[in-house]
Amino acid sequence: MSVLPIAVLGSPVLRQETVPVTVVTDELRALADEMFETMRAASGIGLAAPQVGRTERLCVVEVAGQSYTLFNPEIIAREGKLRWEEGCLSIPEVFGWVNRAAWVKVRALDRDGEPVEVEGTELLGVCLQHEIDHLHGRLFIDHLSFLKRRQALAAWEDEKGKYPDLLRILKPGDTDAPRTAHASEGQL
Repeated sequence: MSVLPIAVLGSPVLRQETVPVTVVTDELRALADEMFETMRAASGIGLAAPQVGRTERLCVVEVAGQSYTLFNPEIIAREGKLRWEEGCLSIPEVFGWVNRAAWVKVRALDRDGEPVEVEGTELLGVCLQHEIDHLHGRLFIDHLSFLKRRQALAAWEDEKGKYPDLLRILKPGDTDAPRTAHASEGQL
């Protein structure tokens, strides 16, 4: 396994719609494993395929000791409202308060290609919504008001020089953890 480069804001792949997975292959399971390794090296709790330059509809999530590999995830039910401060591994050091559903139910295929449903509230629910957004070319900053988005983009202007090729390069065992919105919980 290896740690993959993470695409940062400005990379076109982050704004692309992903392609549904028709068959879960060994190659895709290996990709998911590398995504987990990359996410952990970056002290994250979720990572979507576009963030590592891929176009498959795949994300990985790890919250409260539970790990999920989700192919073709879709939100099939949602309830309530929740406001959560989010960050993103693809926009280091930039944070914003986002309104999300308080509870979601997600349908997907697991790493064996079997149908699975995952329900999430609080951090897990926010993470699922955040990662599914990535699969449709949306970023958390898209949920911010005009003024808050401008502030976030201004903060990114101060950071983006650290990523000259629009890539965040990590190594296995790195704890490249910029300040997170919830330091004990990691970034999305």
